[in-house]
Amino acid sequence: MSERKITETEILNRVYNAADHETLMSAYRDWAAHYDSDLLGRFGYVAHIATAKALHEALKGVTEARILDAGCGTGLVGEELVKLGYRHLDALDYSAEMLAQATQKAIYDKQMQADMTKRLPIDDDRYDAVVCTGTFTYGHVTGAAFDELVRITRPGGVIVFTIREGAYEEYGYRRRMLDLETADAWELVSFYDTPYQLEEGNTCKMCTYRIAS
Repeated sequence: MSERKITETEILNRVYNAADHETLMSAYRDWAAHYDSDLLGRFGYVAHIATAKALHEALKGVTEARILDAGCGTGLVGEELVKLGYRHLDALDYSAEMLAQATQKAIYDKQMQADMTKRLPIDDDRYDAVVCTGTFTYGHVTGAAFDELVRITRPGGVIVFTIREGAYEEYGYRRRMLDLETADAWELVSFYDTPYQLEEGNTCKMCTYRIAS
């Protein structure tokens, strides 16, 4: 195994302070092989577990649901959903290297490389549920991406996502969430703070919405 040339702290700084999408993708390319061990082993990452549980509650245990793991990374949320009995999972991420790591876990029916800041290559009303963990944060995707998640989720379906602490107001997430509520595009099911990384002591907003019927 080759010696690692970049520390976990350096890669986190690159990820959260990326000035553009190319820089962000470069950071994830360098991080992909160590992503799981860094997050789970060093940083005490737990948001993937909380997200899977939140989706399970929202779906009321209907494990036949067709689910999109948007911004899937290496597939940590997908693994938790499989533990809960879900089998119809698709994966989407912009980083080819992260998506390759997720593919190796053999838990997804379909893998898509796509940019969440643009229109997704997915039909309207395609999914019963969408889950998105760790993507709505510093230097990543703005609240405008919520519109695409709404579009691809069927009426009555659910969307569960996290927003990192501090980014909720600053990156326009709150404003767009409220705009979509006002427009009757979705309705709030639950919203609460939950731990994100135990070792770092940070939290995230856990948000569950149901698409208007």
